[in-house]
Amino acid sequence: MPAADRHLPEDLVRHVAGTTGLPENVAARVIADVIAYYGETREEYVRRRHAELRRRGRKNAEAWTRIAAELARRPVGAGEVTERQLRRIVYG
Repeated sequence: MPAADRHLPEDLVRHVAGTTGLPENVAARVIADVIAYYGETREEYVRRRHAELRRRGRKNAEAWTRIAAELARRPVGAGEVTERQLRRIVYG
């Protein structure tokens, strides 16, 4: 296992490799990517998603609703957030 992936639980890497047919090094990269994705703070996530949605032409009202719903579904829930809280994260 590469040095960067040594912090990953070996049993998890073996499990993912075994259930998906992926080689262990690929399974480790996938796990590390998922952990990094969910490792964003609430503020980082809100800023990133708001910028993505605005680039796609979404209006703020739609963006706030969508971001709030996405946060509620994340594995480690950020808790319920209001539109005002979201605006303050993005705009200060």
